Amino acid sequence: MFRKILIANRGEIACRVAATARRLGIGVATVYSEADAGARHVKLADEAFLIGPAPAAESYLRGERVIEAAKRCGAQAIHPGYGFLSENEAFARACAAAGIVFIGPTPEAIAAMGDKSAAKRLMEKAGVPLVPGYHGEKQDPGFLAKEAQKIGFPVLIKASAGGGGKGMRIVTKAAEFQGGLEGAQREAKAAFGDAHVLIERYLERPRHIEVQVFGDTQGACVYLFERDCSVQRRHQKVLEEAPAPGMSDKRRREMGEAAVAAARAVGYVGAGTVEFIAEPEGRFYFMEMNTRLQVEHPVTEMITGLDLVEWQLRVAAGEPLPLAQKALAIRGHAIEARLYAEDPERGFLPQTGRLAHLRFPQAADAVRIDTGVEAGATISPHYDPMIAKLIAWGEDRPAALARLAAALAGVEIVGVKTNVEFLERVVRSRAFGSGDLDTGLIERSRNELFPPVQAASHELLAAAAMAELLEEADEGRARAAGSGDPYSPWDSVDGWRLNQGSHHRFVFAEHGRRHEVTLQFRSTGFGLTIDGREYALTAERTAPGSLRLQLDGRVFEARAVHVAQDWLVSAGGARVVLRLEEGLPADEDESAPGSLAAPMPGKVIALLVKPGAKVEKGAPLLILEAMKMEHTISAPADGVVKAIHFAAGEQVPEGAELLTLE
Repeated sequence: MFRKILIANRGEIACRVAATARRLGIGVATVYSEADAGARHVKLADEAFLIGPAPAAESYLRGERVIEAAKRCGAQAIHPGYGFLSENEAFARACAAAGIVFIGPTPEAIAAMGDKSAAKRLMEKAGVPLVPGYHGEKQDPGFLAKEAQKIGFPVLIKASAGGGGKGMRIVTKAAEFQGGLEGAQREAKAAFGDAHVLIERYLERPRHIEVQVFGDTQGACVYLFERDCSVQRRHQKVLEEAPAPGMSDKRRREMGEAAVAAARAVGYVGAGTVEFIAEPEGRFYFMEMNTRLQVEHPVTEMITGLDLVEWQLRVAAGEPLPLAQKALAIRGHAIEARLYAEDPERGFLPQTGRLAHLRFPQAADAVRIDTGVEAGATISPHYDPMIAKLIAWGEDRPAALARLAAALAGVEIVGVKTNVEFLERVVRSRAFGSGDLDTGLIERSRNELFPPVQAASHELLAAAAMAELLEEADEGRARAAGSGDPYSPWDSVDGWRLNQGSHHRFVFAEHGRRHEVTLQFRSTGFGLTIDGREYALTAERTAPGSLRLQLDGRVFEARAVHVAQDWLVSAGGARVVLRLEEGLPADEDESAPGSLAAPMPGKVIALLVKPGAKVEKGAPLLILEAMKMEHTISAPADGVVKAIHFAAGEQVPEGAELLTLE
């Protein structure tokens, strides 16, 4: 086994690999960019090496700097994690040339599976079923349009290199093909340096099922069962689970054997994932093979009781696979939720900012938290905005679902918008709960998953007001104790008023609404008035940030966390961020939805209109690239383009006005 490894990655996967290495007594080194100097993965390593500025192209993608860091610290092997250099054939070859073990497949296997078109031709020869489509080399737009016509619409245009939903477009009719092709090629070129695409028949209501495979240097290869990754947004996974709901033993064996055949076709070594798309009646087709560890590997670990990173290390060190196929078995069910800094109500737009407050539920045998951040960390526009993965295990699927829902309800984040409430709604939704899964689940369940924003409940407002009052009381006692007169009435927060009843009045704002809350001091508690409605209230603090309240005789628990002017309050499965106002402010002029300001820092990729153009509401105006994805800026109303303030290729700061529309 290795004495020391270098982890050539960041975030939660770097922390995950480090945990296994430490358990095995292996020394851990890592690399970091200037933006990650204080990152959690740096703190967890024995030593860390700065390899460049924040942009990944100038740091984490600089293979020669990673190898130099490995040489400096005496690492015998490099673990690439996922993303970045994990599927880079040239980097794997460079490691070998430097005498350093690449903890992953051979360069030849990476090359064979890295080109999706070539991989599909190889799979066809190996007898692995394929989706009807064009996987050739010709990239002439006219030729590709004809191929799409032959396949029949709708079709799916996919980048031949890479993955993660980048460079992918669904085209439903011939008139949309050229625009979809250009967008897919442009995004593929930006993300992977390769604009080559393939075209396939787009399957209606398909399931995305992948099989974990593992090979060793002695020629053995096994499958560690399947994962269902059908719940997706922007062609990127949101929830993953193992085993796949409704999977028969016969179909599991067929898919597992097909996955092993795919791996054997390229002499695969290490951890890999063979991805299939399955039709409702059960037919399945090869999509691609990811020659690395997957983000969703924890669900496989939880149902098998295995540590896949340990298997990676042992195989890379030349050891045989720890177990044969007949010794592998499924135990229970596991579901993973990806917690992102993103705004589901705005098309899952990635968010940036500082995590002013971050609290996860307590990890346990049945609930696992994989994260690469901690309170105070910054979600940067330079990297993927994942905050954490929450993985829950249960004896069966309903038990795993219940544990995951409870874990999500215990997440507290202030500072950036996240998808945690959206994840809760998906987990509790009818379709997901019943196992009625396909890649269109989010869209077809839109009414359930994107309900109108409700005003904060009076329970939440009561908790916020009580928490604010208790905090002010703590501060008053601290001031009095430090003043030399601990009995001074000026530091009291008992709400005393001359010629009036003792009371406190607060104003909380959320989602454009404002709520006036008054606490009237009584001998047996408080009289509470919220927006004119009166209640009887008693409350006590049970732990830091935790309250037990009785509102008109109903007792409930609540959490209330104060960060700057905001209170994050949760109770009964609901949560809200309330801003404490100084008083009753005047109405503000709310900007119209569909603002033409840049939603985040990025680069203008394409201008779709010219000054003077008349446009209708919803018409695409320009394309902005940010956080590795393209975002189309559309007209918020009918009008005329008066001015365009940035040219294609220019970087824009967050909030900058991109166009003027009259």
